[in-house]
Amino acid sequence: MSTPPSSAPVNAANDVTPEPTPVQWADIVQQLGAEIAGPLSAALEQIQNLATTGQIDRRGLRLLRRSVDDARTAGMLGQQLARLASGRLRLNRERQHLTQMLRSVLAQRSRETQARGVQVRQSLKPVEIWADGALLFALLNALMDWALANTHSSVDLRLDLTPWPVKARLSCRFAHRSLELLGDDVDPRAPTPGLDSLAWRLLEQTAITLGVLPLREQDSGITLLTLEFNQLAPDEAPPPDSTHARLEAEAERMGGNSRPLAGCQLLILSANRDLRAEAQAAVRQMGMLVDVVGNVAEAEQFCREGLPHVLLFDAALSSEPLHQLIAGISRDAPDFSFVEMFDGEHRTQLSTATSDGVARISRRHLPDALPSLLMFELGRGA
Repeated sequence: MSTPPSSAPVNAANDVTPEPTPVQWADIVQQLGAEIAGPLSAALEQIQNLATTGQIDRRGLRLLRRSVDDARTAGMLGQQLARLASGRLRLNRERQHLTQMLRSVLAQRSRETQARGVQVRQSLKPVEIWADGALLFALLNALMDWALANTHSSVDLRLDLTPWPVKARLSCRFAHRSLELLGDDVDPRAPTPGLDSLAWRLLEQTAITLGVLPLREQDSGITLLTLEFNQLAPDEAPPPDSTHARLEAEAERMGGNSRPLAGCQLLILSANRDLRAEAQAAVRQMGMLVDVVGNVAEAEQFCREGLPHVLLFDAALSSEPLHQLIAGISRDAPDFSFVEMFDGEHRTQLSTATSDGVARISRRHLPDALPSLLMFELGRGA
């Protein structure tokens, strides 16, 4: 016997206020603890088995690595949520081409979507808004993190304008249950824990911080999330800042924000252990997820599994395989950021000032210039 459809979609996720209450933050902290403890418990079980038997098979190794990655991801989500909760964010609202930024995010994550076998269907009208570029970039990535983790179908993205009052509307639609299970006997109100994960909490709170209230609807195994942006940009654009002024602005923003690039992923490529340590120390306060590889082959393998946001590489490793890696990433993600480090003297250059689009920095300038350089490079596509 079929179950009659619900008279209204399930919208429990929309019971939020523009300013989260202490109770809501307490729930988030409790959820953070659970999402870290679960994977670590599974990892501990694998480690204990290894200690007992003295061996681990490929499956056990995969499970161990997945558990550690899941716990690490939860920790990073917690850092980003803490940044939003700190009250120290200083939003720098500028003209942003929402459509171009979304396409850039999708291009950057194309390898990941292909690896997952997920088709992302797009219907995007050109839209410009006023928003903080770094936070808007974080919102779009949080949207993709959440959707890709929960979809059992394609992910349909639509960006258009409402007739009146005119607003930009970004909708994301996917099946959160396997298509084979979307029959008449499925309870539309069955619990969906994946949809309410920390990834959702981050997406929700990032949207609210930007002044966007997320509207989430669930009905018969289908999820529809709608984000409405009220502040459309007028036709007139403010005059562009000089490079020097923009770098100063990025440095000022970094000083006023708690962990300004929390959630962005940096891959450091260098065979020099000391240089890797110096680069890591330079970005320690930025909240970035930092991974390190020692050669080009390891970098290729890392990027094959999913692109980071920035590749910071040692000029000493310049070679044909490295050039091929850079060319391949650039084809997949035209707005990807590359930064080359030189051991000797070299003036700091933005990617907009080089013929090949690669930013450059001297090793001795890493502590004082690398943070603002990364802020600029990650914000230039905004």
